[in-house]
Amino acid sequence: MKPINNHGIKRVIRATGFSWQGLKAAWQHEAAFRQEAVLACIMLPIALLLPVELIAKLALVASVFIVLITELLNSAIEAVVDRISDEIHPLSGRAKDIASAAVFMSLALCGTTWALVLIDYFTR
Repeated sequence: MKPINNHGIKRVIRATGFSWQGLKAAWQHEAAFRQEAVLACIMLPIALLLPVELIAKLALVASVFIVLITELLNSAIEAVVDRISDEIHPLSGRAKDIASAAVFMSLALCGTTWALVLIDYFTR
């Protein structure tokens, strides 16, 4: 069997394909990701169109992407934990709870960022 050439542009193309598969799986199987992705489709154009400084735009956009990234990692952790065993185990619960807390923290960051930028914009 011939080894897979995993260098250069072929590696980038394969990695991109795996990333698209991951996004597709998250969209198909994770309601929270779908909700956050739809909100991102609304929030990102608003962030780019708001007449605020470039650094504020960057903060708004980054905070939205951080939520999506964290939700993807949370979903991956949940899938791995569920794959390992169906039995209820304290460490499995802890892993899922901590991943969920990470999503919560990213949502708090996003909300705080948007609130501060919008308060600043509307109170000038």
